[in-house]
Amino acid sequence: MQKKSIYSLGSLALLLLLFVGVNMLSGNLLRGLRFDLTDNQLFTLSEGTRSVLGGLQEPVTLYFYFSQASSRDIPQIRSYAKRVDELLQEFESHGAGKLTVTRVDPAPFSEEEDRAAALGLQAAPVGAAGESLYRAIAGSTTPDDMQVMPYLQPSKEKFLEYDLAKMISTLGNPERMKLGLLSSLSMQPGWDAATQNMRQAWVVYEQLEQMFDIEQINAQAAELPEGLDVLLLVHPRDLDPSLLYGIEQFVLGGGRLIAFVDPFAEADRGDPNDPMAQMQAGSSSNLGSLLDAWGVRFDAARALGDLQYGVGSGGTRHIGILSVPADGMNESDIVSADLEVVNVSSAGWFEAAEDATTQFTALVQSSENAAPMDTSRLRFLSNPADLLDGFNPSGDRYALAARLAGPAAASMEAPEGYAERHLAAAGADGINVLLFADTDLLTDRMWVQRQPFFGQDIVSAFADNGTLAVNAVDNMLGNRDLISIRTRANSARPFVRVDELRVAAEKSYRATEERLQRELEETERRLSDLQTAKGEGELTIISDEQQEEIQRFMDRRLEIRRDLRQVQHDLQRDIDRLGTRLKVINIALVPAAVLLLALVYGLRRRRRQDLVQSRPRVVAAPQEVNAP
Repeated sequence: MQKKSIYSLGSLALLLLLFVGVNMLSGNLLRGLRFDLTDNQLFTLSEGTRSVLGGLQEPVTLYFYFSQASSRDIPQIRSYAKRVDELLQEFESHGAGKLTVTRVDPAPFSEEEDRAAALGLQAAPVGAAGESLYRAIAGSTTPDDMQVMPYLQPSKEKFLEYDLAKMISTLGNPERMKLGLLSSLSMQPGWDAATQNMRQAWVVYEQLEQMFDIEQINAQAAELPEGLDVLLLVHPRDLDPSLLYGIEQFVLGGGRLIAFVDPFAEADRGDPNDPMAQMQAGSSSNLGSLLDAWGVRFDAARALGDLQYGVGSGGTRHIGILSVPADGMNESDIVSADLEVVNVSSAGWFEAAEDATTQFTALVQSSENAAPMDTSRLRFLSNPADLLDGFNPSGDRYALAARLAGPAAASMEAPEGYAERHLAAAGADGINVLLFADTDLLTDRMWVQRQPFFGQDIVSAFADNGTLAVNAVDNMLGNRDLISIRTRANSARPFVRVDELRVAAEKSYRATEERLQRELEETERRLSDLQTAKGEGELTIISDEQQEEIQRFMDRRLEIRRDLRQVQHDLQRDIDRLGTRLKVINIALVPAAVLLLALVYGLRRRRRQDLVQSRPRVVAAPQEVNAP
């Protein structure tokens, strides 16, 4: 028995030495080897990112600026910085030697801090002393070719991989595609005659300008410029017939077209110096015969209303401004996949004609609680609730954005001098067109907020409108790599089951809460009527009974408010209980169950060994050997 104990202790010591040795060897020999066991592959680069890194033509250096000293007492910031650093390590390991990551600690009053400020990196004050905290990334191929992400926001963590890949792709592949932009709206920066101030560029325009060479096209031009990789039309109206012919020929010849049309363009405010042009403010845009030739129907006189996707609640819902969730996105198309919400306003819709030769694919759709309405109801709208009068959902889903592909024929004859190069139909690959029935979705008000931050604007997106537009251009340029890495999962994952329980619990309390809220509103209305009736000159005629009634309503108001608070308290209490129960199951019971199974298995194995040892041994009798 003592010998068995010695053997057991020796085995434990040997296992301990083996464990330490394996860890030391793995730390040195297997430093770059990782296994991502997270549910959503949080620490694994997407195939698109690896393709971008593998296709680098020039060496790229990334500089990760992070203030170590200023963040020493802020664990949340240090944790986020660690995740950023780990992602950069993954980038570097897949960079095939053409990507280098340099970590920079811009200590106060150092040359590194001066360099960070010169690059336009933004520092946030932290702590009581207001120390500067840098959390930014800069990238370069040469000292003169520098791009920056001035301030990394944890709320945008899911876009970090894409932002890094886009920066690297732009730096490592210096040749930029040529984007032709024809817009009747003021997307670019310039002088605003209405406000008598300089206007900022739309964020969408800034994003496209970072990625492509944009060539502006006048609506009155006779023809398209040469060498366009993709053509973007935004609110195309009053086009010269020759230019419209050129657009059709461009598409038939294999050119990629993205068109944003609108039955009621709210961003179109007309010329402030021209009263007649002001009458056309909010006018519609259309491609007319081109859409007919491509087998698409578009009503430029009617917009779409949606009871389900309309913003707001109850009687205050604006059914003409839609917030389309993921349920309205085509998950099988790379342009619209992985989008969470897209906001549109006074949008139209597309539908395929019965005799269409093209393939029509809806990318963004309304709900089934939608129906068309005349744009005249939107033009002079004062109360959004008025749109609900006489509105009857059709039960159909309408395409707010669509892809067209396949064979198509020309709708216009060749002008004089163009007959020799006229294309009567598309080639074997057919046409490739993306259509959007709203232009307002590109405006800043529909998807971003600008906030001043130490002299610069920080842009925060609350919708995926910009992502949708950039996806469209990327796709038309054939850049599927960037599309595939548009978003990542957040590292901070909620208890999904708890969220589901929260929704269920809220429903159970909703009836009580609504009843109390209605009673509170009625009480406050009666109280207001009684107090108003007093008036300054009528104080002497208020009877004791009236005063008592006022007091009763005031007391009842307090009781209702207390009941409402109690309802909210009970709701939160039940949610906390459910959450605690789930956490106990996940954190304690599951490991306990695994431990119990291990103990049962160990006991059964030990019992089998004891049974084997307790069995009597059968020894063969020695054979007699006969003497010679």
